[in-house]
Amino acid sequence: MPKPPLDNCPAPVDNAHMSTPVLLAPDRAKQLAAEFGLKPDEYERALAILGRTPSLTELGIFSVMWSEHCSYKSSRYWLKQLPTKAPWVIHGPGENAGVIDIGEGLAAIFKMESHNHPSFIEPYQGAATGVGGILRDVFTMGARPIANLNALRFGDPSLPKTQQVLDGVVRGIGGYGNCVGVPTVGGEVNFHPAYNGNPLVNAMTVGIAPKDRIFLSAAAGIGNPVVYVGSKTGRDGIHGATMSSAEFSADSEEKRPTVQVGDPYSEKLLIEACMELMATDAIVAIQDMGAAGLTSSSVEMAGKGGVGIELNLDNVPQREDGMSAYEMMLSESQERMLMILKPGEEHVAEAIFRKWELDFAVIGHLTDTGRIVIKHKGALEADILLAPLESEAPLYQRPTAPTPKQPLLDATTIQAPLPTAEALEKLIGSPDLCSRRWIWDQYDSTVGGQTVKRPGAADAAIVRLEDTNRALAMTTDCTPRYCAADPEEGGKQAVAEAWRNITATGATPLAITDNMNFGNPEKPEIMGQFASAVIGMAEACKALDFPVVSGNVSLYNETEGKGILPTPAIGGVGVLEDVSKALGYAIGEGQELFLVGESRGHLGQSLWLRDIAGREEGAPPPVDLAVERRNGDFIRAQIQSRALAACHDVADGGLLVAITEMAMEGNTGATLEAAPATLPEHAWWFGEDQSRYVVAVRDAAAFQSAAKAAGVPVTRLGRTGGKDLVIPGTASISLESLRAAHERFLPALMAR
Repeated sequence: MPKPPLDNCPAPVDNAHMSTPVLLAPDRAKQLAAEFGLKPDEYERALAILGRTPSLTELGIFSVMWSEHCSYKSSRYWLKQLPTKAPWVIHGPGENAGVIDIGEGLAAIFKMESHNHPSFIEPYQGAATGVGGILRDVFTMGARPIANLNALRFGDPSLPKTQQVLDGVVRGIGGYGNCVGVPTVGGEVNFHPAYNGNPLVNAMTVGIAPKDRIFLSAAAGIGNPVVYVGSKTGRDGIHGATMSSAEFSADSEEKRPTVQVGDPYSEKLLIEACMELMATDAIVAIQDMGAAGLTSSSVEMAGKGGVGIELNLDNVPQREDGMSAYEMMLSESQERMLMILKPGEEHVAEAIFRKWELDFAVIGHLTDTGRIVIKHKGALEADILLAPLESEAPLYQRPTAPTPKQPLLDATTIQAPLPTAEALEKLIGSPDLCSRRWIWDQYDSTVGGQTVKRPGAADAAIVRLEDTNRALAMTTDCTPRYCAADPEEGGKQAVAEAWRNITATGATPLAITDNMNFGNPEKPEIMGQFASAVIGMAEACKALDFPVVSGNVSLYNETEGKGILPTPAIGGVGVLEDVSKALGYAIGEGQELFLVGESRGHLGQSLWLRDIAGREEGAPPPVDLAVERRNGDFIRAQIQSRALAACHDVADGGLLVAITEMAMEGNTGATLEAAPATLPEHAWWFGEDQSRYVVAVRDAAAFQSAAKAAGVPVTRLGRTGGKDLVIPGTASISLESLRAAHERFLPALMAR
């Protein structure tokens, strides 16, 4: 028995008088094209596709779809070099998020994305909607989100603007994630004056789904209904994608109208409604309305499916009066999704979304024309052939200029301005190494009850897979100062560091998502940074079997011509077969400490060199990927055999900082061996050589024997015990004083 028509189905429209929309005057169209960010040659290309002058709505569609944010026109050429396949990869780049097989019929779905520009203009809402957007990218594929992470970069902490942005961003992340009920379990925070005018807010979400129930975005089925669900459309976020594809100027804060406003309670309802509908057989395709809103979702869904799409905007739920077609198509209002349903399933979907008190509307249908046709109030607003929107989209192989190589620094020629103990206390309390507790305490890291390792307890967050004894390990990482000195080595190191973080917990690293944050790609030196970083990342991904399955590119991170440090942030995911073996870095009484890996005392671009010696120079530490793989595989095997009591990778600040973090977390001191005579003391304790771990073991002889058999160099560092850190020939420092220095910075900064 046929179902009755829905009350909100689009009314038939008489097409007889609608062969062409109302066109802009040629001079006005050209002027607006420039204002919307289209280059003159790009505008001419759009004219050739249309065969005429565009309407306002058509011009808006071209401008956002061909923006840097949506088209990746400066980066696509280089991104093709990244490895994206592996036996465990189900879906790589091209979908809303990446999908990997994690065994036992489950898939992990994850992605990282930027909300940099909005977070500078309006820190709270910019960060909050960044979290909301990345959550939707994951649950639109059928995954229930289980964890959020982030990677944050701020400017000089002494500046009031930095403090304002930091406060707003942290509150926005916590406010949205806490309310929606997804734990924020990990992340990283750096400070540098290069981010004064352009902070970075990169948000990552990880979700879990049955691997045979993954929902994709390609539209299919001529005549199938196009359905809008979620919150109403307003005027917030219009041209947000264009704004995120341009440099900032002195008047950037006047762009507040392009920042969206989020509602985490609506997001929670949207998650539950989508999960419920996904349990039926009603959905053909589904897409988040993210950047460029209804435009990008409809164009991308129809384009991927090779079909046409016709929309009647009269039926779009609106929260503001008098919205034009242009405004509705470009709005980036939050908590909205676009779906293609099977015929006759509209009532099933509508009942679910009405139950969850969300809007539901059939706003169009699929066609066989290969065109996007948009109608509003009886008028034709846009009629564009879809294929050229993608095939003719700009693709630039921009000029590149290499970053000048810096020399390796000889540690023996660098004098230590401070004794080791004083340098340690200063470093451990510095902006880049101080406790992040002030931040973590604003995030709910345990909601859902599956968090095994909270922030600050291990090198990667650990979240149990509900009703199993298995878990995922997750991390974000990048060292921008390395990337600025040598983008290729820095890109390689960022991937290796994420792999190392996951390995240090005992998990097997499986795949990464990336967030490529760079300055103006029209400058050859910036494009050279991007290209070199990709080359380094690709080399590391191949060597470590750590493919890229999703990601985001954020360019034009500049204000008044001053760019950020190149920051290819990496989000990594790995799997633990037995969560009881998950390892943190807290040491306990009576354990032997060993260093795994070689130390050459590399001080170039180290935090010690910058914060103690006052110098930012030299080549960054090189990454030997074969050594990285060998050392990491050995560490993982030792953790799985329960031979280790604690493990911490050696990263920012070097060896003594790693030991101190382990001691503070375990509230247990240690008596250390003296630095070897082959290296200056400051190079031994604070050098940032790669591929190293500090481990605590119970059976030193067995551990050393295993290391010898694996061909892995290990060095005894000392023995744990007491409440002091004893450094021979230097000092005995109480954990209490170290912890006070470590905890002091952020609370004092934010109390000003």
